Amino acid sequence: MKENYYEKLLNINTKGNENWNKTSAHNHPYEPTLYEALDILFENYYLDKKDHIVDFGCGKGRLIFYINYYFKCIASGIEFNEIYYNEALLNKSRYIQKNKKMEDKINFHCNLAQNYDIDPKDNKFYFFNPFSVQIFMKVVENMLNSFEKNPRNIDLILYYPSDDYIQFLEYRTPFILEREIIFDDLYKNDPKEKFLIYTLKVDF
Repeated sequence: MKENYYEKLLNINTKGNENWNKTSAHNHPYEPTLYEALDILFENYYLDKKDHIVDFGCGKGRLIFYINYYFKCIASGIEFNEIYYNEALLNKSRYIQKNKKMEDKINFHCNLAQNYDIDPKDNKFYFFNPFSVQIFMKVVENMLNSFEKNPRNIDLILYYPSDDYIQFLEYRTPFILEREIIFDDLYKNDPKEKFLIYTLKVDF
């Protein structure tokens, strides 16, 4: 029910899951975060309109439109697949028909995640297992370099986190696990049904 409700509310089409057989070893299939999961996340995690959010492997842009609609913050989606990138642009054109003032706050980039030039204002980064840990490591390295040049508090939001991502963050980076948000109903059958929030804070 929520899928249809939100798609109509946001005037977008982001449904559909991709078969794992059609993807490469490093890039995982398209699967949007359930709106039900997003509701739970943002009941427990607040965004400010001054935040700059980046969704790596944004697909058709579901997260981007959801958070822009509710928090009015600047959001950027990074997607290397040209088909999904073009669908994200189409969704943007439909979204701004009802949210015209938000056009400049939403951006999509057709680029490899590891080649994205992190903006000094980017401070929240979202991952729903979009790619291999090797690519994830390069992306996090880019974040750390950006942090050194422009210190600010940074959060990583992981949905359905892979063990490889977790081990890398906890043993090879300065990021610290700040919060775990569990879906009570689903967690009983699948312990990965949760969000993990890792943070890197400026030490004054």
